Amino acid sequence: MKKLLAALIAALFAAGAMAQATPATPATPATPSTAATPSTGATPATPDTKASDAMTSTTKTTTTKKTKKVAAKKKTKKAKKAKTVTTS
Repeated sequence: MKKLLAALIAALFAAGAMAQATPATPATPATPSTAATPSTGATPATPDTKASDAMTSTTKTTTTKKTKKVAAKKKTKKAKKAKTVTTS
């Protein structure tokens, strides 16, 4: 029992000594080798540019394809409803 108590006291003493040790020096932050250049601002929109003109051709085609698909789905739903209503 005395050996166990002595071991616990020694462990606590070692832990306390480690806790009071001086911490390592913190790392110094990196300094940039060259000065940063200021960025240029965004170019303002011109009033004569329309939103439709600003869209790219791929954006236009995907948008029209999507609207066509939605319209086709709505048509088929209406047609199915009309068939089920008239037959019953």
